[in-house]
Amino acid sequence: MILVRQFRGLMANRQVLRTLVKRDLRVRYARSMLGYVWTILDPLAMSLIYLVVFTLIFTSKRAGNQPFFMSLIIGMLAWQWFNQSLTETSRALLSEARLVRSTSLPRELWVVRVVLAKGIEYIYSLPVIIFFAAFYIIRGELRLNWTLVYFPVAVLLIFLLATGIGLILAPVTVLVTDMTRVVRIVIRMTFYATPILYSAQAAPEALRRILVFNPLSGIMELLRTGFFDTQHVSRAAVLVSVVASVGAVIIGSALFTRLEPAVLKEI
Repeated sequence: MILVRQFRGLMANRQVLRTLVKRDLRVRYARSMLGYVWTILDPLAMSLIYLVVFTLIFTSKRAGNQPFFMSLIIGMLAWQWFNQSLTETSRALLSEARLVRSTSLPRELWVVRVVLAKGIEYIYSLPVIIFFAAFYIIRGELRLNWTLVYFPVAVLLIFLLATGIGLILAPVTVLVTDMTRVVRIVIRMTFYATPILYSAQAAPEALRRILVFNPLSGIMELLRTGFFDTQHVSRAAVLVSVVASVGAVIIGSALFTRLEPAVLKEI
């Protein structure tokens, strides 16, 4: 099976994968005074902007979970990982064209290392969620519940979904020049079609039925459910997320293998 063979190849070269992930992180923050803090500042700044917009222009209570900022920062941090993974995996083979051609390493490794590097940055940002959770708990505005155990499940699903889509985008972008622009547009549309600025429960009934088919909807519900008593997880949305994430990896692996010869000729 293609997927099993690819997984074995990645495991056989896990030291190389670890080295490449460390290199990505070091290069990203080599000349930065604040280091990985920038990873937190971007979604935090955007969350503050959206907080003002929904508080002063709209009514934040209509957006769903309260406190609204807590719900917002959970969604924004997860979105940043997914967004940056797709943006960079689409260019993964082109940006490392020389190494991709000249080494015998599994080419999937160049996609996986991007998602892993962004995932580590996401893990580094989790203290922000912990800080605001503690802040709102002390104020009596937040109460954690046992469904917090779903949080790592959601993290795993993000990794699988981003990796699967990345395995599709990486070779296609090499062969189709305009794919980079398409990815940028689709990502922008997906942001507003995902319950990040709002919760799925706050959406109108007709829209809620459509949101179920967005795999990120179920993931966002799993991320938030442990923080909000009013957050009810949609089984249908979670099922779509699981099927889509696993399916993306299977389809991505098969497509990547099929397009690999053409990609090597192109680069």
